[in-house]
Amino acid sequence: MTTFTIDLPYRTPPLTLNGGVPTSVPAMRAKARQIRSVRADAATLARHTNLPLKVAHATIQLHYAPSQTRHRDPINLTPTQKALVDGLRDYGLVEDDDSRYVTDLMPAIHPKTGTGVGRLWLTITTQEAEA
Repeated sequence: MTTFTIDLPYRTPPLTLNGGVPTSVPAMRAKARQIRSVRADAATLARHTNLPLKVAHATIQLHYAPSQTRHRDPINLTPTQKALVDGLRDYGLVEDDDSRYVTDLMPAIHPKTGTGVGRLWLTITTQEAEA
């Protein structure tokens, strides 16, 4: 088993459960663009990190250290984690993103950063396929 840490290019989660479901066509298209962008970011970062391909299993967790101290619900970060996991599957980390290949851990919210700037990162623990 190997654990990788990937720093993400976001200061706040780009997708959350807050804000409700978009109801207009332009709002739905904007959200779809945002999801595609996060997926593409994950695939690009996986490539630059030289993550392995077609591992037997991966355990993935999103981490967020906000810039301010206030109450936050970890479950609100799941749309960001979902798009990132989809991007890792697009890259080829795993064959599929169902429970046979991926364990999604609840996102973790850490104490605020000392820099005043938020930070997000992924931890990915891979289990190689048996030879």
